[in-house]
Amino acid sequence: MSHTTSGQPPRQRLLQTPLRRVRGSGSAKQGTHHWWMQRVSSIALLPLTIWFIVSLATSAGMTHVEAVLWIRQPLNAVLLLALVALTFQHTASGLQVVIEDYTNQEWLKIALILAVKGICWLLGIAAVLAVVRIVALPIAV
Repeated sequence: MSHTTSGQPPRQRLLQTPLRRVRGSGSAKQGTHHWWMQRVSSIALLPLTIWFIVSLATSAGMTHVEAVLWIRQPLNAVLLLALVALTFQHTASGLQVVIEDYTNQEWLKIALILAVKGICWLLGIAAVLAVVRIVALPIAV
């Protein structure tokens, strides 16, 4: 016997509990993972953001060459790359939740999620390439 209620008369459907009506529908199995990834990325972003803000505050007045030399330090480069990657991942994930919660039409929901993820990927790649280019290329004075 099927768990769906579409073949039942309307009166019998009304007498069922909400749990009985949804039983058999299954789940996407993504909610818990998505929730945990949001929490983990936000916890990881906290110290990275504090480091970045403190670094910017203490480096006010740097020349371009001094800023490039600062980015070229291995620890700073790695932390910048981690900040960029986690920021765009967290942004895409958070916007996906907002879109899923507030968009009613399925085609629009899918289109918006794909657009947000695509934009975040492109901007993330551009930011990573900028850091890698600064680290790898000689300093132009």
